[in-house]
Formats: sequence, structure tokens, C-alpha cells
Amino acid sequence: MRLLADADPARWIPVTGSLGLRGRRHRKAAIRMLLGQAGAAVGAPTTASGTRGGSGFGAWALSQAAPFLMRKADGRVLVWTWKAEPELIVAMASAQELTPQLRTARAMMPMEYDDTEEFRNPYLGVGEKLVVPLPQPGPTGQSAPPFATYTWDTGTHLITLQAVCADRERFGTVISAVDEIARTLRTADDLAVGEAGPVLRLPPA
Repeated sequence: MRLLADADPARWIPVTGSLGLRGRRHRKAAIRMLLGQAGAAVGAPTTASGTRGGSGFGAWALSQAAPFLMRKADGRVLVWTWKAEPELIVAMASAQELTPQLRTARAMMPMEYDDTEEFRNPYLGVGEKLVVPLPQPGPTGQSAPPFATYTWDTGTHLITLQAVCADRERFGTVISAVDEIARTLRTADDLAVGEAGPVLRLPPA
């Protein structure tokens, strides 16, 4: 299974698929934001510059390896950053096999993750959208960045699109652009010549 999506090239720069110097700045910005969110979740200390300790070198190192890691993921991960300002927002789509462990982990998520709304995608069907403009502080009291998560349960896989924004005041102005990506997200299996491509899923009558 591979993921496909149509991101507006006037707004977004794809991080996955970029190699070498091309896209390096956007790769580093995307990985730094993702590491920062992970650090906030586990209570990593914040430096005087406002970044999580160790995230600078980690972002640089991962940005060099990211294209190869994404290739190894065989299209199950897609990442974009904001074209005009890569440090503003990063969006990442992923496909995970729905193992019993993953279902258990989802059932044990914090209560704030229960406040979802219905979100329709013409390819994946009806999913869930969660918008958290003011996340709860982490274990150290540090504020986590605002984020939005879109999920679809296909029965065999969990398809997720998550966007993390560095600016709370501007979060509401860019979330609609993430909605646009979410509506085009779809899967494509390895098909033999002559077989059909992505399937359009119609909601129940």
C-alpha cells in the first residue's frame, strides 16, 4: 500500500522525495517541528531560543537521512511544509497496519482526543478530524504546539494525516489548506498492468 495526495504547489513543498540540497531547508524545518512535538509529549527541556534541547543537530541529521528513510517506507509516509514559511506548519500522512497493539494504544489516548468531528474523503470514506488549537501542557508544564489530526480506519490500516503549527495565532488561517490535502489523500496498492487505480468510496445511501 502506498499513499497519494494532491498538495497545492503554490502553498506546499513536498519533503518526501527531495534529495540533496533540493528541499534541505524544508526537510530540516519539518523534522525539527516533529521532534519538537515529540519532545513536548515526553517533557523534553526547552532551550533559551525556544527549541527543544538537542533538536537542532537531530533535525539536521534526520534531514540528511529522511529521503532514504522515506524510500524505505515505500510511500507509506508523505510530508509537506509551508512553501512561503517552512517553519510555520508541517503536515505528515502515514499508513499503519492496524495491529491489536495499535488499536489498544488508540483506545488509551487522552480524553482530548475524543473531541472529534466527522470528516469525509471521497477515496477513504468517512473519517475523523481532531483540531486542538490549545493542547494541554506536557509533564514539565511546557505548552505543546497546536495540531490537527485526520484519521481513517480502512479495516486493515489506519490512515493518518497530522499537521503541527508553530504559531497559535495563525493556526486557524492555515488549517483549511490542510483540509484540502486531507480530501485528496488516498491509497494505491501495487497493481498489475490493466488493473484499476485508486478506488472511489461512496458513502452509504
